[in-house]
Amino acid sequence: MRKNSIKNTRVNGEVQKELSQIIQSGIKDPRIHPMTSVVSVEVAPDLKTCKAYISVLGDQQAQEDTLAGLKSAEGYIRRELAHNINLRNTPEIRFLLDQSIEYGVNMSKLIDDVNRKSTEEEHD
Repeated sequence: MRKNSIKNTRVNGEVQKELSQIIQSGIKDPRIHPMTSVVSVEVAPDLKTCKAYISVLGDQQAQEDTLAGLKSAEGYIRRELAHNINLRNTPEIRFLLDQSIEYGVNMSKLIDDVNRKSTEEEHD
């Protein structure tokens, strides 16, 4: 896989910032969970497509509802992105669920449980 150029890295950062702004303040869909964040964005070098990795703090149903809400608002989000960022092409956005934050929280909880059990065994 090719390493991202400086221009592509800048475009990714700018699109990520604008997407998170649009999702937080621009969309009024009740399906979209208020604790939704844009973890990372990968814009193709030709600026035609974009993968946006979304993290939702909530249960499985909240994650599915948020993805459905974002997919239905895709046209609005793309239009707002075109207004806010001056790119040659406005990328077509695909929203993907990112489980890494949830995975990290679960691993941290498991480590805390193991540490708690080991300190309880030492005191016995």
